[in-house]
Amino acid sequence: MVIISICILLLFAYVFDLTSSKTKIPSVILLLLLGSTAHYITAYFEWQVPNLFPLLPVFGTVGLILIVLEGTLDLKLNKTKLPIIKKSFLIAFIPILLLGIFLAVLFQYLGNFSFKQSLANAIPLCVISSSIAIPSARNMNEHNREFIIYESSLSDILGVLFFNFIALNEIINGISVLHFIFEVIIICFISFIATGILAVLLNRIDHHVKFIPIMILVILIYAISKEYHLPALIFILIFGLFLSNLQEIKTIKGLGTLNTEKLEIEVVRFHELVAEATFLIRALFFLLFGYLIQMQELLNRETLVLTIIIVTAILLIRWIVLKLFSIPINPLLFIAPRGLITILLFLSLPVSQNIAIVNNSLMTQVVVITALIMMFGLFFQHNKVIEDTPKT
Repeated sequence: MVIISICILLLFAYVFDLTSSKTKIPSVILLLLLGSTAHYITAYFEWQVPNLFPLLPVFGTVGLILIVLEGTLDLKLNKTKLPIIKKSFLIAFIPILLLGIFLAVLFQYLGNFSFKQSLANAIPLCVISSSIAIPSARNMNEHNREFIIYESSLSDILGVLFFNFIALNEIINGISVLHFIFEVIIICFISFIATGILAVLLNRIDHHVKFIPIMILVILIYAISKEYHLPALIFILIFGLFLSNLQEIKTIKGLGTLNTEKLEIEVVRFHELVAEATFLIRALFFLLFGYLIQMQELLNRETLVLTIIIVTAILLIRWIVLKLFSIPINPLLFIAPRGLITILLFLSLPVSQNIAIVNNSLMTQVVVITALIMMFGLFFQHNKVIEDTPKT
């Protein structure tokens, strides 16, 4: 019965993914509803279900790796892309910084918590979910779609790095900053070596099974790096960018041993497998999250006012930043959903950093409301084009 149920749920998830670009309904909303429905069905029939909560951070971590890897495999680094990359980076970074500080001050005021505690709890709410934003941008024009891919992918990476720096350091000072820079240098060194080895394996393995071992090695390197408190997401970024920009870097000395033409063909196939694995893990994560959340958490009036303040701040700061960089407001203002990474970072908070006002209800409400806002924004989009050339 368990296998049948999982298969049926995943087939529904696939249908949701196929139809979301037409219906404009984010698949995450439908997945959460489907997961919640499954919970009430099991309760009604009194089926015994083991505790599934420990699986949530596991699916979340693997999902994070795959989502960032899939996003970076779509990123091209060349001179023609520099303007949109620069804009995307700043538009991803500035809201994380401004919104993080605003929410930290707000939490500190409401609960008399330390600023560091408040900031650690604020950061998960500042990150755009690429796992929701990118699929929702499929029907946009090329410029808007490209902007969403760059911005949401960079938001994921910057948000996770910022979170790890704040949450994992007991004291924030000059020494902790230097220590973080040292960690970045170490992970960059490891990443370049690991990326070279993985590229050679991808290029030379002649077995009919070759992509799954590569994906397992990627997850393994990430997990080991995390165990030593290194910013492991940088490895995923470097590995993905290396594979997606072979044409740009094939002239680098030392890469002559690689058959870049063959490797490019293998990268296309690898990308397809990563995309399918991302769909599977992402669907399982949101189905499980929907199954585990209680309806009273979503309808909790005690957190609703704070949720509305947070969502309003998200939209207001985004509107200001988009205006500042002369980016079309409609529909990009509304493409700022919170999702997998928000939930994962919230679950990753050390117990000593938890604060009472940031809880399951608040996170669930923010995820659902930002997804609904994106849905309504896409309904009324005018499909304006981003101007990549800066104003003179």
